Amino acid sequence: MPGRNEVTAYLGLGGNLEDPRQAMAAALRMIDSDPGCAVVAVSSIYRTPPWGDVVQPDFLNCVAQIRTSLSARALLALCLGTENALKRVRKQPGGPRVIDVDVLTYGGQTLKEPGLEIPHPRMSLRAFVMVPLREIAPDMRIGGETLDEVLQTVDRGGIAVVEPGGGWWRTD
Repeated sequence: MPGRNEVTAYLGLGGNLEDPRQAMAAALRMIDSDPGCAVVAVSSIYRTPPWGDVVQPDFLNCVAQIRTSLSARALLALCLGTENALKRVRKQPGGPRVIDVDVLTYGGQTLKEPGLEIPHPRMSLRAFVMVPLREIAPDMRIGGETLDEVLQTVDRGGIAVVEPGGGWWRTD
């Protein structure tokens, strides 16, 4: 369990190959079982159209709030290790995947290091991140804007809740 030097971070999860719901649930359980992390809240699962130019199936996406005593770099390593454990294969940027786990925010910090940029540099462009983030963190601000203000500029077409509520990841 995170200790007194903990921060709140938000993770974006998604996938569109095999069983993305099961992969997201497994990823959340793996992250929650790490001694430096605790999953605090999870959004509903959303079906979202693919983003970008790659022709592929729709995604399932969610966002999770965690409390962590891990550094931002260690949290990223945990997320990447979780993807690897769940057999993520990186063939094509923006392409289909079994699981994707991104660090969206970390304790309100701004970081720009090789391989790690926080807040996630494209999160405010992506409705598949912003819609579930708004569900569990309605008062959050990104770049000085409320999530409602950010969502006014994002195409939300095709996004739908497929499993409401945040307890779905504990029931697999």
